[in-house]
Amino acid sequence: MSYDAPGPGGLDYAPCRYGPSRMLFRGPARALKGDFVACLGGTETYGKYIARPWPARLETVAGITCINLGAVNAGIESFLHEPELLRAAGRARLVVVQAMGAQNLSNRFYRVHPRRNDRFLGPSPLMRKLFPRADFTEFHFTRHMTGALARREPDGFARLREGLRESWLARMEALIARLDAPVALLWLGRTPPPERAIDPGAPEPLLVDREMIEALRPQLAAVVEAAPAVAHEGTEGMVFPGLEAPASALLPGPAAHEAAAQTLLPVLRAHRPLH
Repeated sequence: MSYDAPGPGGLDYAPCRYGPSRMLFRGPARALKGDFVACLGGTETYGKYIARPWPARLETVAGITCINLGAVNAGIESFLHEPELLRAAGRARLVVVQAMGAQNLSNRFYRVHPRRNDRFLGPSPLMRKLFPRADFTEFHFTRHMTGALARREPDGFARLREGLRESWLARMEALIARLDAPVALLWLGRTPPPERAIDPGAPEPLLVDREMIEALRPQLAAVVEAAPAVAHEGTEGMVFPGLEAPASALLPGPAAHEAAAQTLLPVLRAHRPLH
């Protein structure tokens, strides 16, 4: 579907850009100044199929401007390619960063699209050596690729998974370091963080686990887990254009977004304006 205009019966996402960024965010556009909260994330933060995603709900309950900087199919890499956007977000009272999947970033095994991080661009020589029988021309998306490789060559996938964990931690540390503001990490999955992320078919954030999150905790203002209480809400309350079926039953619904807002509220209130 197009995000430039709503389909029949669909949502108007009012897509917008900030400054020179080529990323398309959910609008309407807001001023990145004054007392505000910057909300960074992927499809879930953007609020695909959701009339009021968690940044809008947090703004309502907190009475503070919460700017939705979520982008469809964005990952950590998307934001690392946007230094001016990160400088602007760093003026916020608090930056909330949604935990995004480890598969959606360039690493020593493969490259992804710089903005739509779910798009697989190509393998490295190391990846070809690790999976010599794989035909990489059949893969266009990272989730499809990681799932297929895990089924076909589990030993090679185990090495790939460890590499993705290392890359995720390094990129998250880089992202946090570039934000000149307190950072809260938001887990907006449909299940709690697993103790060990080994299932390539699990809900987002894919291949991210509690050990990885705990490794980041010393650099964070807070870690917020929003989803466990609403893991089985299905698609109730979600809005689909026309007869379009949901792209994924794994996307969090309205109850998860409300839980995220309510759980983030005390974290936000604990941080006074910086400017």
